[in-house]
Amino acid sequence: MNNLIRIICLTFLTCLATGGTAMAAPGKALGTVLITGANRGIGLELASQYKSRGFQVIGTARKPEQATELQALGVRVEALDVTDSNSVKALASRLDGIALDILINNAGIAGYSAGSFQEFDFDQVMPSFEVNSLGPMRVTQALYKNLASGSGKKVVQISSIMGSVELNRGGSYGYRASKSALNILNKSLAIELGPDGFVCVVLHPGWVRTRMGGESAQLTTQESVTGMVSVIEQLKPASNGRFYDYQGKELPW
Repeated sequence: MNNLIRIICLTFLTCLATGGTAMAAPGKALGTVLITGANRGIGLELASQYKSRGFQVIGTARKPEQATELQALGVRVEALDVTDSNSVKALASRLDGIALDILINNAGIAGYSAGSFQEFDFDQVMPSFEVNSLGPMRVTQALYKNLASGSGKKVVQISSIMGSVELNRGGSYGYRASKSALNILNKSLAIELGPDGFVCVVLHPGWVRTRMGGESAQLTTQESVTGMVSVIEQLKPASNGRFYDYQGKELPW
């Protein structure tokens, strides 16, 4: 009886020490997560936190040989250009037979911007859609079988509050439009895959101090990612097709 009480106490203290989040037993992974654009910023921090929590992590980068910080984490590093269908198909081929529990489509760009509508060059905005909108869909489609064979079936799109139509305050035409497109594509995906047990959501990471967010941003990558990991862990069927921020607050479309 004393040993049982001791075990219960130790378990409780461990839970407190980890913030109440699940941790893997020694030698056993909690699951497998694939993170695109994992070589820096939010993606790198996602890879780090999931690795430390006991997940098998697959991080992608356009140039894996240059992703030294990602390699140093000891995770599996794969080449991927989300705008290149051949690159996406090649990744799916290399991962054939590997079950994925969580897919986090994090790769994104700020893209072209202009000071006003009159100055906007529409010919320069297409890369934003290729990376931010269509890229995540290419990856999700290619890895559908991997996700279907996993137990988590979570698809997470790293979007932005700037993709919200209701909260639009003007400017940043290309970036806003590309994130709005991602949001609506994910909504359709959620409707189609929800009956099969998938939970597909979009997440706003907050204004984060990264190369894209700039030094004036409010959050560190650790703060943002800690919040998002908690939100992802708590996703349930009722979360499917919704839009959340890094604190779990639901955002307007």
